Amino acid sequence: MAQQRTTLRQHLRYRFDNLVAGGTTVLIGWLALACLAVVVPASAVLVWADRKAPATPSGRLQAVWVSVGQTLKIGGAVGSPVYVLASVLLALVALLFVSTLVSLITTGIDQRIRSLRLGHSTVLETGHTIVLGWSDQIFPVIGELVAANANRRRAAIAVLAPMDKVEMEQGIATRVTDSGTTRIICRTGSTTDPAVLSRVSPRTAKSVLVLPPDGESGDAHVVKTLLALDAAASPDREAVVVAAVRDARHHRTAQLAAGPRGHVLCVDHIVARLLVQTALQPGLSLVYQELLDFEGDEFYTTAAEDLAGRTFGEALLSFTTSSVVGLLRADGTVDLNPEPGSTIDVIDRIIVITRDDDTAVRGDASSFVDEDAIVAAGPRTSVAERLLLLGWNRRAPLIVEQLDQYVTPGTVLDVVAQGDDATMCEAVRGVPAQGHLEVAFRSGDITDPRVLAKLDVPSYDGVIVIGDTALPTHPQREPQTESTADDRTLVTLLHLRAIGDAAHEDIALTTEMSDDGNRLLAPARAGADFIVSGRLISLLMAQISESGYLATVFEELFTAGGSEFHLKPVRDYVRLDREVTFATAVESARRRGECAVGYRQRGSAAAAPDYGVRINPDKSRPVRFDSGDWLIVLAES
Repeated sequence: MAQQRTTLRQHLRYRFDNLVAGGTTVLIGWLALACLAVVVPASAVLVWADRKAPATPSGRLQAVWVSVGQTLKIGGAVGSPVYVLASVLLALVALLFVSTLVSLITTGIDQRIRSLRLGHSTVLETGHTIVLGWSDQIFPVIGELVAANANRRRAAIAVLAPMDKVEMEQGIATRVTDSGTTRIICRTGSTTDPAVLSRVSPRTAKSVLVLPPDGESGDAHVVKTLLALDAAASPDREAVVVAAVRDARHHRTAQLAAGPRGHVLCVDHIVARLLVQTALQPGLSLVYQELLDFEGDEFYTTAAEDLAGRTFGEALLSFTTSSVVGLLRADGTVDLNPEPGSTIDVIDRIIVITRDDDTAVRGDASSFVDEDAIVAAGPRTSVAERLLLLGWNRRAPLIVEQLDQYVTPGTVLDVVAQGDDATMCEAVRGVPAQGHLEVAFRSGDITDPRVLAKLDVPSYDGVIVIGDTALPTHPQREPQTESTADDRTLVTLLHLRAIGDAAHEDIALTTEMSDDGNRLLAPARAGADFIVSGRLISLLMAQISESGYLATVFEELFTAGGSEFHLKPVRDYVRLDREVTFATAVESARRRGECAVGYRQRGSAAAAPDYGVRINPDKSRPVRFDSGDWLIVLAES
């Protein structure tokens, strides 16, 4: 084997490494020798080249010494040997102290810069919003908070998460390109340590949002964060605390940790309820998307003022460009869609859907009502339906429970998932039932086109596709993550679209996704209903953090027993043979104990970006409805 030759460069590099490894004393000595080796000859050249230099050799040597002393900052004094030695010693001592002082200052500044880059400094803000934790939900949360702060001059969002500060800032800058007037401050640290939580000043914050991290232990981490927040902030804190847990089993625990003033959202419950509502009323997801997004119309409150003493029914037509939907009572309770004869108290606030908090301007719209265009409510008969649920995850039993509360008796639900029938049946056996729903289970892979072809999918009145994470007790298959479940959902949607195209029919699809990015890849018709769990919860948290009473509003909207949004045939409210103002539709809905807030036109249901949905239209403007259009109303049934 040939011996490898070493180069001169490698030899020099090796000797230099040994020199540095020798320690501070050796390094100083060699640096001194190297400095003298350069300074002394250079000083001699300068002296001998100077025409004014002394003529005698001793005089020139003395001049060389003066030059060396001045260059090395050791004085260069001349005189007796004792005097020269003392001057050099004093110069070295001064140099040592100055160098030490400079080193200490440099080290302190460097440590401060490192501390700032690591995100360990305290945020000195008041009235700011705090976001605790890091997940994909943080980007829509920050985006919505920025939109909410658009009309504020000085707004701040403080993010605390166990991640590198620079990495967080870069991630947010990439996904939230325009922060407007809002400053986004990132701090690094554990959200479960009260001492670390004090870095983002929770005592002076306006609101605190606790995001559930990814993973099985995410809900437990949320509970610990809420307990740490309670320890870090004063008991009489004013901040609105909003948190979210994924599993319904952990909701009660998290609510106890959040305290009486905290709001904890249960992802499973909300997603299951909205999936069911949307499956029974196609297009409803678009309504909620508009209402929960700060860029469009959303919920606000306005003072009763001269409406005090009048009825809620009268208030419905007291705003031309805002839609009245309820009352916020003085004790903090929310009354959505109260009886039209309910009296408004002087200290009540009126809940409206409007563009911004300053657009709820009074304007009498009663003069725009066309009495001749109002039609009487005809009898409506409920019909039993056939529904199909494709996929299975921990939310499936909740979906079955919610369907049983909403559907007409005799409705059939067929469940197809990759699990054994007995296990799925056992999972829903303990679910409270109204007896309205008949459930049948079938084992099969929903990504297999042969399985879907046997189902006669176009014959169903509605199809729900959820993330198929399978049953954890299934012996032949490991549970999947939400990300891989989205992949399987996309494949299933592709097959369903092929089935619909072959049958020349549009299948009424309601789909659950965990990642909003996957929704953009979904092979479904434009304007189809998608419930993106991560984005949905982010929007809800952002809304509640700005207005705490909205927690009660959303709780009623997503509950079968309260008032919810419905899409009802517009022909049941107004005549279709003429143009009518939206005020006419509002008056027609009022007579049925409902609040009309918008409409969806079938002709533009596939046209982006609103897909025919119009929330809070101007009550004075006329519109021509067709037989397939829907009126969006807030009603109990």
